[in-house]
Amino acid sequence: MSRLRTLADPDYVPALDRDVVRPDLAAGLGSLDHPPRILLLYGSLRERSFSQLAVEEAARLLIFFGAEVRIFDPSDLPLPDQVKGDDHPAVHELRQHALWSEGMVWCSPERHGQITGIMKAQIDHLPLEFGGMRPTQGRTLAVMQVSGGSQSFNAVNTLRLLGRWMRMFTIPNQSSIAMAWKEFDEAGRLKSSSYYDRIVDVMEELVRFTVLTRGHADQLVDRYSERKSAAAKRDAAHNLASQSIA
Repeated sequence: MSRLRTLADPDYVPALDRDVVRPDLAAGLGSLDHPPRILLLYGSLRERSFSQLAVEEAARLLIFFGAEVRIFDPSDLPLPDQVKGDDHPAVHELRQHALWSEGMVWCSPERHGQITGIMKAQIDHLPLEFGGMRPTQGRTLAVMQVSGGSQSFNAVNTLRLLGRWMRMFTIPNQSSIAMAWKEFDEAGRLKSSSYYDRIVDVMEELVRFTVLTRGHADQLVDRYSERKSAAAKRDAAHNLASQSIA
């Protein structure tokens, strides 16, 4: 069973002014031999979740800009440490999607001045390293939030902090939708507004930064401290092997 959401009307972007969209969005920034791979996470399980709707709107724009997208449904994701060894199908699937990705979009509602537990749980299930693989390091990240009241930036600020901790390249632009309940129509589509235009800006920038960095990610995150630690482990293993032979 896949936990990826099926995106309704993936090619329908009526609020987008196609006359001012750049067809060569990432031209000259890096290899375009395959579409940028973007994983999108949202932070609410409500039946009408505005963070989910915002992520779906972002996904349609990413598709329009030539990216390949996956939207993860966290509805059966356990809390971190709830299952021994995090051995749960939803955790395994989330990590595999993260490994597949070259960039991510995180969108959380602001609740009590912060991101939601659902949002944090997804991020907490993405370790810096497991099995020699790193599901977040070197990837790009765009952050967004939705609010029930006036505009705030508490959630996106926290998401930025978490992105830095996860060793991701968080792009400069971001989106914060105030009074989100007024900004989506009955079909769940974001109305034409400055909020919509900002999401277009953010997704354009995410595609550009993803294309720009993905071919250099390994080099950009290469660290002296990690090379030193790896060398020490190799020396210790070599010394142990020499003692065993002797």
